[in-house]
Amino acid sequence: MTRPSKRRAYCDGISRRGFLQLGGLWTTAGYLGLADLFRIEARAAQAARETDRAQSGNRPRKQGLGHKAVINVFLGGGPPHQDMFDLKPEAPAEIRGEFKPIETNVPGIWIGECFPRLAKLMDKAVIIRSIVGAVDRHESFQCFTGWTPDNLRSIGGRPSLGAVVSKLNGPVDPAVPPFVGLAPKTGHAPWGDPGGVGFLGAAYAPFRPDGPAMTNMTLNGVTLDQWNDRRGLLASFDHMRRDLDADGTLTGVDAATQKAFEVLTSSRLLDALDLSKEDPAIIQRYGDGKPYNYQYDGAPTANDHLLIARRLIEAGVRCVTLSYGRWDSHGQNFDLVRDHGSKLDQALSALIEDLDQRGLLDDVAVIAWGEFGRTPRINNQAGRDHWPPVSCAFLAGGGLRGGQVIGSTNRLGEYAKDRPVHVQEVLATLYHVLGIDTTSTTLQDPTGRPQYLVEKPPIRELI
Repeated sequence: MTRPSKRRAYCDGISRRGFLQLGGLWTTAGYLGLADLFRIEARAAQAARETDRAQSGNRPRKQGLGHKAVINVFLGGGPPHQDMFDLKPEAPAEIRGEFKPIETNVPGIWIGECFPRLAKLMDKAVIIRSIVGAVDRHESFQCFTGWTPDNLRSIGGRPSLGAVVSKLNGPVDPAVPPFVGLAPKTGHAPWGDPGGVGFLGAAYAPFRPDGPAMTNMTLNGVTLDQWNDRRGLLASFDHMRRDLDADGTLTGVDAATQKAFEVLTSSRLLDALDLSKEDPAIIQRYGDGKPYNYQYDGAPTANDHLLIARRLIEAGVRCVTLSYGRWDSHGQNFDLVRDHGSKLDQALSALIEDLDQRGLLDDVAVIAWGEFGRTPRINNQAGRDHWPPVSCAFLAGGGLRGGQVIGSTNRLGEYAKDRPVHVQEVLATLYHVLGIDTTSTTLQDPTGRPQYLVEKPPIRELI
């Protein structure tokens, strides 16, 4: 076979150089980067595709999602529990702070005044006021795994829930990754961690829209007309591969490459990330969370990420993680909560209502929480400092029993008084939503030993 010239075109009219640039799939390492991301999918059976998703609340409600999913909203920095969902109006002024409790639509349950929209949805939600087991570390690791970062570190560490569900359940759609991390890169890197793979390995890593994989999905000037015949394109790739192998440009390409091209030729993932395809009324309901105040080295209050999360779940994603705001309020605590809290109230309530109107709330669990709570006593900068002994979480959907508060803290919000709930119980509950039994399911670590996902049971009051 003669070596092709640099200007040679293949059967679809794309030059070899243009072909290599499709989706930014550069091959200097001998493998396609996007293909690496989807190697796991070669081991998963293709599930039935979902029906077209509804574009507004006025369309008929869908009869379930077809798969179970979790949206894990990480409130990086440690949100102040006593200013949000566990107010202490009878405590001294230096403890109770500036906010007043407001009634919810469930008699006897009161939450902070910054959350009037969520107050109207309390019958669909759960507040956990007695979360224990946290460590004083600014990172998302415990909220995504249930473990501390030091656990099994020598063999790669504990995998996050998203990585676990990727391995155990696989993709709903071969062209859609089961685990997506929307957390942007942050100045303090652990706040932007979408959840790691631990000892499971890179095949189960989250897809990150702001990472290399998203760059790989850009057509880089190639028109959609050139993608109409998928079979022809893949066939031309087979011919191209043989030519390139002859001059040493490309080696080691396997079936995972075809998966990468399936993603590139499928619109589902890209459509889910494209809010221009969403009903403008829905976009307005969520808001955009701007201006991004008090962000510093943390995540923005990007309300549109919660809407994208819903769209991704509808497209077939099983687990979406995101980082919302910077809640490390050592100073100006009350101004920060007014800003972040009101924006979170809008976005989180919109997400819950949106899922409910689409008939999806029973299939999707939504949780918002941080790495620890804040000190009961207000410091001399009108702030609250780190407080690992207790924190809170707001949880909705997933077929869990809503309209209740689990646990309580003492009069000053210092410690769990009734029904302490361990971080691992929360993760076990999310696994339960996904249909994974944590009492019997294990993963084999690199040493060949079986490892349980968590060591605590699901929250009994919720299931």
